Amino acid sequence: MRPAAFALCIVSLAACGDSTQVKPVTVQWMDWPAEVISGQPFRTRLVVWGICAMNPRFGSGASADQSAVTFTPYFLVEDNRDIACLQNRTTEFLLVIAIDTAGTAPGLAADVPRTYEMRAPIFAYTVQPVLVPGGLPVQTFGEVTVRLPGSAILARRNAGGTVGVEIDTPGCTRLRPVGLYGPNATLVLENPTDTVGLSGRFVRGYIYEPAAPMCGDTRVFHLVARE
Repeated sequence: MRPAAFALCIVSLAACGDSTQVKPVTVQWMDWPAEVISGQPFRTRLVVWGICAMNPRFGSGASADQSAVTFTPYFLVEDNRDIACLQNRTTEFLLVIAIDTAGTAPGLAADVPRTYEMRAPIFAYTVQPVLVPGGLPVQTFGEVTVRLPGSAILARRNAGGTVGVEIDTPGCTRLRPVGLYGPNATLVLENPTDTVGLSGRFVRGYIYEPAAPMCGDTRVFHLVARE
């Protein structure tokens, strides 16, 4: 993954200009409320690749149609000719390649309970991505259920993205969104029945609070599908 991030940096450095430039980025991880109320915007966590730029301004690029919410995140940057990011491959630089941020999805219409897909651009290696204008492959990360006021259950979050697998000293299996290296970035995998080949794969599932902490954590990830 890191070479891909550096390739994005090269693009940023090569496309210098006097005016503000738009630099699209891909999403490694996304999580959002599993159920929302009709017509109400909702915040969605986005883990995106960073870029080599001075003071970039982030935009989530959120939009919605009759079937899906799509995030097309980007950075607005100025002339980057003086940014020597490729010469500064220090540990500190690598730790901030991925940016843990958020975007607000627009309110979704529903006269009766229904679902919308949650989509975002990804790297092209995942299974059967859909191309959108601009050439970025877009993947479905999961679904959100839209309910009428008073009927949404807000405790659970759906989630999806590309992960690494870690097993700690007590034998607990944890998933880490690719590109995040902080000590609190992992999620305990609730159902680690078969993790062979799971690292580096695109997964879908949900995050919730179990009745009792697991591996010392009060929030866990339940794996539903992998690609």
